[in-house]
Amino acid sequence: MPEKSRSVIRKVLLWLIPGIPALMLATVIYFVIIAVDHPPVVNDYSSLEKEIVSYGENTTVYGTNWLRKSESGLWELYLEGKPFDRGVAFGRLTQDLLYYQETSFVEQIRELVPSDRYLKLLKYFVAFFNRKLDQHIPDEYKHEIYGTSFSCSPEYDFIGSGYQRQLNYHAAHDIGHALQGLNLVGCTSFSVWDGSSSDSSLLVGRNFDFYMGEKFAENKIVCFVNPSEGYKFMMVTWADMIGVVSGMNEKGLTVTLNAAKSSIPGKAATPVTLLAREILQYASTIQEAYGISKKRKLFVSESIMIGSARDGKTAIIEKSPHTYDLVFPETDRIICSNHFQGNTFSDDEINLRNINGSDSYLRYRRVNELLLFNETLDVKRAVNVLRDLRGFGDTDLGLGNQRAINQLIAHHAVVFKPESLEAWVSTSPWQLGKFVAYDLKKVFELAVTDIARNSEIYSGELTIPADTFLVSQAYNNFLKYRRLSNHLRYFTENLLPLPEGFADRYIMSNPALFQTYVNLGEYYREIKDLHKAYEIYQRALTCRLPGLDKETELKKITKKLLKEQNYANTGN
Repeated sequence: MPEKSRSVIRKVLLWLIPGIPALMLATVIYFVIIAVDHPPVVNDYSSLEKEIVSYGENTTVYGTNWLRKSESGLWELYLEGKPFDRGVAFGRLTQDLLYYQETSFVEQIRELVPSDRYLKLLKYFVAFFNRKLDQHIPDEYKHEIYGTSFSCSPEYDFIGSGYQRQLNYHAAHDIGHALQGLNLVGCTSFSVWDGSSSDSSLLVGRNFDFYMGEKFAENKIVCFVNPSEGYKFMMVTWADMIGVVSGMNEKGLTVTLNAAKSSIPGKAATPVTLLAREILQYASTIQEAYGISKKRKLFVSESIMIGSARDGKTAIIEKSPHTYDLVFPETDRIICSNHFQGNTFSDDEINLRNINGSDSYLRYRRVNELLLFNETLDVKRAVNVLRDLRGFGDTDLGLGNQRAINQLIAHHAVVFKPESLEAWVSTSPWQLGKFVAYDLKKVFELAVTDIARNSEIYSGELTIPADTFLVSQAYNNFLKYRRLSNHLRYFTENLLPLPEGFADRYIMSNPALFQTYVNLGEYYREIKDLHKAYEIYQRALTCRLPGLDKETELKKITKKLLKEQNYANTGN
């Protein structure tokens, strides 16, 4: 996460939390009453009694459910049965991954809020905020989440019971969306069909740029679910995340999520990933998906892009905590970034500020430019769009710029062909590794005995090779930039002098990126070298910035630095 984003989050939390101890003390009894653990009633716990069976180093089986590690680096998971049983199998098979995932999540939170005292207060604040969360979640998913919770580590019981934590983690995704202005979220997706598709079939591509640290994205899971009710589906997820951010069902309906600008929510409602899961499991057309979405109240704003083989096109459900819209394109292609496009939100003040001030519209323009340049898309060209590092007009943004389609932070990228039920999923790093193809029809026909033979289940002949960027000097420079950024953060936090030549080496590792100069300027600002800080921030302003909001922010900083510098020079 950029240092500026981390600093803003920390400042917001440190401003809010010390101001509410009295409220916490006055309502602690109320918290105990409303935040007690109320898991759903389960009549049959027999699924907890099954044994995990291992086949070689890469495959484990739990009843008729299985988990395997592909040579691609992706984890592949199959789940079936009733909700509680599916949850138990999910938890048992991914127990080690779940511990790693939760540990990385908690580490990231501790980095943002390093004080144990504030963390304890934050625990009660979250308990209050999510006090009625379970009332907004369908019983089916509460049972499934409850099943996964039996595999939660007791190490983190100080946060809450396993069931409480799993519920809250599903809501945490929405909080990240609400904080998208702090660069936790910046997803991009698109779809083409008819004349814009090379074979006229529907094609959907998306980058999922939800950043919660490097470790969080290490164990991506391609999950195939055969539920007792509803349609079979696949999704790209992580350990014990039963909600959907990217997925496709057996009817050729796809669901991908893109955050829209939200105000900080006042209370919990339905987590958007669980709404997306409900759509994926129970809808086969755009109108059916829209009908499901209208039944649920969200506490953040979200664009839910729905591709449909039956409809032969893609539309976007735009939903805020207060209203919603269904947006169809006028052409045979559609683009979705992080702002609303429909008539319902055309005069919405938050949405207009987002369009004018953030990087969302800048990414939208770049995708549109690439779609027009390619004329028609196939899977390989769609992957190239998802990997694109440059800005509108093919400009150099520096590597890691939020206005790029590929910000080099993606948890995953995926391309769907709904009519043939095929999906291409990215492998690490980010969306630069090879994209491996899965045929949903074939995967759902596999028996446990087939998996036990440890044969690969993806379609090797359809693999999209890794990006040649991985063997370039530019990529090596970017890795160097990331390493030096960590060093610079250490020097900044500890007010240590930079090694000789460090600043020049740092700039040369990513000279076109504005964040390079922001990070360096923050260092000089912290050590009170106001002249150098001003000079460096001015260089940041000459770079291509991710929107007017960032430009305004940097101009305020430089203005303040100039004022402080002049004040210091007067000797006052």
